[in-house]
Amino acid sequence: MKTMSVTKRDSGKTITGAGSSGTCAGFTLLEMMVAVAVISIVLLAVYRLHSQTLLMNQSAQFYSLAPLLAQEKLAELAFADDIDLLEQKGAFGENYPGYGWEFSTEVVTPDSLKHTADRFRRIDLKLTFNQEELSYNVRTYRLQQPGDDGR
Repeated sequence: MKTMSVTKRDSGKTITGAGSSGTCAGFTLLEMMVAVAVISIVLLAVYRLHSQTLLMNQSAQFYSLAPLLAQEKLAELAFADDIDLLEQKGAFGENYPGYGWEFSTEVVTPDSLKHTADRFRRIDLKLTFNQEELSYNVRTYRLQQPGDDGR
């Protein structure tokens, strides 16, 4: 470190200090606090953007897979002898952790199907992910064959 003498013209006194030109180099505390505040705001925005991207990715994956799983479950229901006797809710197993399903049936009696109205069913299927964080609903209708309901 080099010391130098600076003489004031008014008083003639000599002041000794560090530095090459008599000014201090570096940043003030206020400048550092502003810089840290700006960096923290930017990092917070990037973090929020990243977490939102992850949620959107999970949602897109669910809504891409849900129609396929619903089609699989509806195919199982189509081949069942009596859908009223089937289990009403369940999970898709270890291949699809967090995915669940439930369905309900209701007899629908349209006027145009007079003699077969008691065999016409509405099937509501609901697929869920992470305890209903996301859900996908399907409604379809099925006309049971005369021997399907045990009559």
